[in-house]
Amino acid sequence: MNEPFKHLMVEPNGNVCRVTIHRPRDRNAINSELMAEMTRLLDELERTDVRAVMFTGAGDTHFIGGADGIEMMQCDKKAASAFSARIQGLFIRMEASPLILVAAINGLCFGGGFEFAMACDLRVATEDARIGLPEVKVGLIPGGGGTQRLPRLVGSGRAMEMILSGRLYKGLEAAEMGLVHSVVKKDGLQEGVEKLLKPVLRQPQYALSLAKQAVHASRSGSLAQGMKIEGEQFSRCFDHDFFRDLMKKQLRQGVLETTADMSQLVGGAE
Repeated sequence: MNEPFKHLMVEPNGNVCRVTIHRPRDRNAINSELMAEMTRLLDELERTDVRAVMFTGAGDTHFIGGADGIEMMQCDKKAASAFSARIQGLFIRMEASPLILVAAINGLCFGGGFEFAMACDLRVATEDARIGLPEVKVGLIPGGGGTQRLPRLVGSGRAMEMILSGRLYKGLEAAEMGLVHSVVKKDGLQEGVEKLLKPVLRQPQYALSLAKQAVHASRSGSLAQGMKIEGEQFSRCFDHDFFRDLMKKQLRQGVLETTADMSQLVGGAE
């Protein structure tokens, strides 16, 4: 890293970087300074050999306890709009990153914290994590994209219930609802992330990045627009020789006699 971060603890380890949101006295809440650091972190990591980033929270009680209440309480209407635009911009930047981002949810994860997690590609939570969007309980609504990403994640009916009730959900229930991809014991978070990433990181990085962009295209615009973007991203795969080289290798080895033998190329179920 070019210079140290104030609110992020960065621990590179091979092609996976562990990043701890470190504002323990403020529930690891997201403020404008942290948003700026997150953007700089992504810019710097994308110039390295890192392929995935695991985000977790400092301490053992909070992943990210929402957006910073002290900063928000000083907002008037205009400042609130600007704050919402900043945090939305960060999460859009996260989704656009070619890196695979994993939220390792180790405690309370609500409001802006869950919006942060939804902007990640994968989510692992401990059994005692509590997850949701409780903004209505303090007279607000989600302002970091929660009203838009949650319906796309769990459907508009379930999202409406979650947002209007402000209820938080524990790890196992969150997994059953599709809020997170897997649930682990409190001491198994690192292992759970590694297990989730293992089959992902076997794949060529450019394919992961292009697949991310195509999936995110399904969230905006029409089906026809999404199909167009998918086709564009598919064609960009042929800027690389990975597929052609793999096919040539298999053909030389006599593995692919017919199209039906493609299963030998990609492997069976794991």
